[in-house]
Amino acid sequence: MGGVSTTEAAGHAEPTDVTTEATTDATEPAEQAPRGSRLPHVPKQDRSRATRQRLLAAAVACLAEHGWAGSTVSVVAERAGVSRGAAQHHFRTREDLFTAAVEYVAEERSTALRALFPDGAADRREVVAALVDLYTGPLFRAALHLWVAASDEEQLRPRVTELEARVGRETHRIAVELLAADESRPGVRETVQGLLDMSRGLGLANLLTNDGGRRERVVAQWGLLLDEALG
Repeated sequence: MGGVSTTEAAGHAEPTDVTTEATTDATEPAEQAPRGSRLPHVPKQDRSRATRQRLLAAAVACLAEHGWAGSTVSVVAERAGVSRGAAQHHFRTREDLFTAAVEYVAEERSTALRALFPDGAADRREVVAALVDLYTGPLFRAALHLWVAASDEEQLRPRVTELEARVGRETHRIAVELLAADESRPGVRETVQGLLDMSRGLGLANLLTNDGGRRERVVAQWGLLLDEALG
């Protein structure tokens, strides 16, 4: 991998001198067709979408593994298998790339969470366990690095603050829906929010030690508490 430049490590916007989609296509290996056959045509829009998704997934993985200082556009582009110019075609600045990456994966996780319980969950403990899983995986680790960077980077802070608020509201809505919680009742909204705060705390603890046994006991207890509080 390439080294981290002073500009990139400081979190400043990177130059965007190469911005043609042709660069994206040129950087991806050409697939060889058997002699006498023709590969199906892949529309340019689909190729562009696939490149963007690879960059977003690579950005989250890099942020989770290397933190903000070690995650540059060049490092992400190399991991995604595209050129830096292709990456800058999709995301003009480093801040654009990483905020979009965390938002994209958060949306993917939300979709996956809903898909786990298409008819609603009969067992609230299962919902609690699924919510806790959101905060103990690579996405939470990546988001945490982004939060820490935002605390020092004035250019990044308002974007991350707004993103966190939006993701938090969506997670709360999903939790209310899956738990069949009636927030018109006093204390129910705070109970759901307390569950999410507890889940975030377990995610922080998991950064240092993976204490799965203790986490399972906490999840089981919260399931009982929710049955009592939510009815």
